[in-house]
Amino acid sequence: MAGGLVGDPGVTPLVSWERLTLGYGTTPVLKAAHGGLVAGSLTAVVGPNGAGKSTLLKALVGLLRPLAGRIDWHGIRRQQLGWLPQQAALQFDFPITVAELASLGRWRRTGLWGALGGCGQQAVAAALAQVGLTALAQQEVVTLSGGQRQRLLFARLLLEEAPVLLLDEPFAALDSSTAADLLALLMQLHREGRTIIAVLHDLELVRSHFPETLLVADRQLLHGPTAQLLAPAALPMRAVQ
Repeated sequence: MAGGLVGDPGVTPLVSWERLTLGYGTTPVLKAAHGGLVAGSLTAVVGPNGAGKSTLLKALVGLLRPLAGRIDWHGIRRQQLGWLPQQAALQFDFPITVAELASLGRWRRTGLWGALGGCGQQAVAAALAQVGLTALAQQEVVTLSGGQRQRLLFARLLLEEAPVLLLDEPFAALDSSTAADLLALLMQLHREGRTIIAVLHDLELVRSHFPETLLVADRQLLHGPTAQLLAPAALPMRAVQ
C-alpha cells in the first residue's frame, strides 16, 4: 500500500475533493468536505444507514454531480474507474449467459459491440475460474443465486482491468464462504497495486483488512488510519448505527 495520507508532506493525491457538498435536490447529506486518497490505498467507507456512503461513491465515480465543491482525479480518467454497485440496484432478468455478462467487462478493449476474439475469450474464462464460476459459464444469469451473481459481478470487474476499484457493499447478504472468497480476491487485487475504495458495514472486517477509513456521519466526512478513526473509545455509537 502507498504510504501516507493526503495532507502529509510530499504526498500527492490520486483523487482529491474540496468544499465537497453532496445530496439530492437541495438537501445535502455531506457538507463542505476536504480531503483525498493516494494511489494504492485500501480504504473502507463506513457510517450509519442514510449517511451518504453510497452517495459519496457515486460522486467519486462520476454518477452524481456535487451540489457544491469539486472532485478531481489526478493522472487518471473517470473512464478508468472500475465500479461495482449494490447488487440490489441491478437487473438480472434478461436472457444472457454468465460468460456473456462477464465479457461486458472487456468493453474498453472491444467497444460495446466488438468481438471478443481468442484472447478475450481466454480472459473471460480466466476471470470466471478466478471467482469459481467455470462450470456455470453457459448458464443463464437469471438462474444464479445471490452469491453466484456477486461472484459474476467480481468477474466482470476483473475484466475491466481498472487501476481504481469502487465497490458499494460488495459483501452484503453473502454466505460466509462467498464473502471470504471475494474478500481474498479483493486483497489480492490490492497487492497487485489497485487502489480500492469500498462501502462496508462490518467494522471488524474493516479493522482487520482496511488500513484507511472514510467515516461519513452527521453530514461530515472524516478520513484517517482505521486503527485511530475506528478505535472504540473514539467512535460515537451514533456514527455507525
